[in-house]
Amino acid sequence: MKRREFITLFAGTAVAWPVAVRAQQPALPVIGFLNSASPEGYSPNVAAFREGLKQAGYVEGLNATIEYRWAQGQYDRLPALLADLLRHDVAVVAATSTPAARAAKAATSTVPIVFTTGDDPVELGLVASLNRPGGNITGVANITAELGSKQLGLLRELLPGTSSVAVLVNPNFPSTEKELKVAETAARVLGLRLIVLRAGTEREIESAFARMAQQGSGALIVGADPFLIASRDQIIALAAHHAIPAVYPVRQFAVSGGLMSYGTDFLDSYRQAGVYTGRIVRGAKPADLPVQRSTKFELVINFKTAKALGLTIPNSMQLLADEVIE
Repeated sequence: MKRREFITLFAGTAVAWPVAVRAQQPALPVIGFLNSASPEGYSPNVAAFREGLKQAGYVEGLNATIEYRWAQGQYDRLPALLADLLRHDVAVVAATSTPAARAAKAATSTVPIVFTTGDDPVELGLVASLNRPGGNITGVANITAELGSKQLGLLRELLPGTSSVAVLVNPNFPSTEKELKVAETAARVLGLRLIVLRAGTEREIESAFARMAQQGSGALIVGADPFLIASRDQIIALAAHHAIPAVYPVRQFAVSGGLMSYGTDFLDSYRQAGVYTGRIVRGAKPADLPVQRSTKFELVINFKTAKALGLTIPNSMQLLADEVIE
């Protein structure tokens, strides 16, 4: 073979070889991430989810791909968003809210699902039991519906002269009625009048605060709904405008300027969901992974906001606080 022909043949082979190698590389596993809120209010949660994935050995863009779908508070969009994810041949769906989990459960019995929920997943019909979830679904449960009594107790301790408290809930959220029953029972025990405000859009949040001011509510509880959590900047600004002391369901409210928060550690739940998602991508079966139950509760108090409202935080509450923001 002539030297020139050999060089040409070798060069052609050298070009073709990496192309062939690239073609043989396995495709990265695709993870579907479905949430009923909006990405703007959930960036810390997404970061926690990615951290859990990393603990399980997967890094987005390196050895896994994540397809994100957000319902922007419009829960009726979830089935269509989920159908779109399934068309991407996802290895697992991380359904990171109660509405998303219910939509995923209804849509597929074969694609693995990892959920986060603020309610009892057995009562919701997501799993058969916590220890033996069965089927294609498992996840992390934060029992937020039971927190209303503790939150009312905190407001009573902070504002002993208050006779009425408003509770802001989303009527489209599956756990709302259960949350209200808990709050109503606690309000009767404490001798408080409970004013129920329902809001499922930004405009309805504005109207809810206007009604609260008209009815003379002395304080506010915000429900643990994904849409309301994602709308925290608007809610905090309205609470400040109306000078309403409020207790919120997650620490991000207090960090962003809300008076105080009491609830489960949602970020830890998202991290745990990320770990489970990674384990399933690696080959674990959802039926073999018991539902994790979040037992970590935290009280966060923003002293700067308390001062702006003219409030003095009792020493007993300060001692209970997991975090104080000066």
